[in-house]
Amino acid sequence: MAERRLFEDIADTIRRLILDGTYPPGTRLPGERELSERFAVSRVTIREAEIALQATGWIHIRTGAGAYVKAELPGDNAILPKVSAFELTEARSLFEAEAAALAAPTISAETLAKLQGLLRAMADDKASEDEISAIDRDFHLTIAAASNNKAIIHVIETLWRMRMELPEVRTSHSMVCRKDGSARQAEHADVVEALEKRDATGARLAMRRHFNRLLTSMLDETEERAMVELRQRSAESRERYLLSAKLA
Repeated sequence: MAERRLFEDIADTIRRLILDGTYPPGTRLPGERELSERFAVSRVTIREAEIALQATGWIHIRTGAGAYVKAELPGDNAILPKVSAFELTEARSLFEAEAAALAAPTISAETLAKLQGLLRAMADDKASEDEISAIDRDFHLTIAAASNNKAIIHVIETLWRMRMELPEVRTSHSMVCRKDGSARQAEHADVVEALEKRDATGARLAMRRHFNRLLTSMLDETEERAMVELRQRSAESRERYLLSAKLA
């Protein structure tokens, strides 16, 4: 599992202090210096934690005035669990494959037209990485909604929150998705084709193939990063050894 960065743990701690009333809604958080001393971390880490809290709706940062707890809090369900990109993708494969199978028999022509439009938007070479992620999210949530199962819809929406909000998960997806744009588009097209045929089994299998390939790409990317880090450490050790030998 990917290691969490320190600021994420600090952000979680501050969330819990907000929830237990230590920092009530509407009040100002202590300054960066005070928080850094309390948690024994740098002010940079505190700043990163506050940015993460603002992004998820817990606080509002006022330039020159500090950080304030929101008057209305997102709630406990806004605290996302610690998961890796691999774990998340496994869960998405299970739920989204079944959502596609449930959607196939009853999906409307209007929804199919929307999915076709999203496929075209996904193929736009001029779209940014963030735009593609948003289109991808819309595509999968549209299929989830077409399942007409509120429990499954809720689970998939929560899984997508993890996909979009957890920094380590976002980074992992970003590295993989830069390399597999054409494969991703083809896999999404296969899902839509099965839905158009009202083929529940085909839709389930097409969605599973998509996630299986994504899981394989994540494993390959993890191995590649490990090799790069190993080479870097080896090069640093070699450089230190040569310098020591030269000085000797």
